[in-house]
Amino acid sequence: MKVLAIESSCDETAAAVVCDAENPEHRILSNVVKSQIEIHAKYGGVVPEIAARNHVEVIDIVIQEALDQAGETLKSVDVVAATAGPGLIGGLLVGTITAKMVAMLNKKPFMAINHLEGHLLTPRLCYDVDFPHLLLLASGGHCFFAEIFGVGKYEILGQTLDDAAGEAFDKVAKMLGLEYPGGPAIEKVALKGDESRFRYTIPMQRRAGCDVSFSGIKTASRSHISKIEILSDQDKADLAASFQRTVIEHLTNKLWRAYQMSKSKPRNFILAGGVAANQALRSAIMKICDREGINFFAPPLGLCSDNAAMIGWVAIERLKAGFPPSPLTAKTRPRWPITEITI
Repeated sequence: MKVLAIESSCDETAAAVVCDAENPEHRILSNVVKSQIEIHAKYGGVVPEIAARNHVEVIDIVIQEALDQAGETLKSVDVVAATAGPGLIGGLLVGTITAKMVAMLNKKPFMAINHLEGHLLTPRLCYDVDFPHLLLLASGGHCFFAEIFGVGKYEILGQTLDDAAGEAFDKVAKMLGLEYPGGPAIEKVALKGDESRFRYTIPMQRRAGCDVSFSGIKTASRSHISKIEILSDQDKADLAASFQRTVIEHLTNKLWRAYQMSKSKPRNFILAGGVAANQALRSAIMKICDREGINFFAPPLGLCSDNAAMIGWVAIERLKAGFPPSPLTAKTRPRWPITEITI
């Protein structure tokens, strides 16, 4: 089974061809991503209207490049899939309308895919990871712990009550005058910083459960910055390191609570989403998993951020699990919680 997939939920125009090869190394036949980072950097974040316009301008080029790299054509693929939500409505419409048209004209099944499910199942694209497993999804728009029992069988154990982890990185980076996107910028600068210089309070330590919150950490960062008249490079490095350490400690504290709340006490832990590219976070979680005898999995760095390969893989997983193709009337949904695709 070969799937042509399209992802355009935010500021990445992506297309990929994936297949259901037994060997994970042979599943991604192509994975093309056209980034808009340089376009949005001067605004300090993604401007939805500009993102949608750029998707329109390049989506046909990106799709053709993905097909060419895979040695396929619109006729030779078996399924067409696209991210139908959640995300920015303009970009989602560009991707879904294009995918529906390709599917209709070439008489192929169409699959409307939830973007979050793409992140959830990415590790199964890259590795042979059995169900069940525990997962932390941390990205620019989402942050939650979930127990994954099977395809379409997900239970949210805890989630952010305000900002997403990646959003907090972006906002603090902007306060420090660092480039966009903020996650990689803070991680880079933090390597030269003293993580103990600035005091932060770890949020929600006395609160039961594994919900998380980043607004307090963000506010504390603004407070620290306001007390320094002119930020030196070392000030920025120390603040970045202290902020990053606090976020990681907050997430790892809640990770253990999530494990205690899980029903299956799974021996596999998955870290997914754009923030999963943070090496300090990976290292901290890996140490916990090693200590407790739990297998740790995270996607390769290139598959942590938005991409179409993960969307195509969800289509394969869902079809193999017995889910039917989507109708061409399937709606595009800027809000589409993972709980609404759970059986």
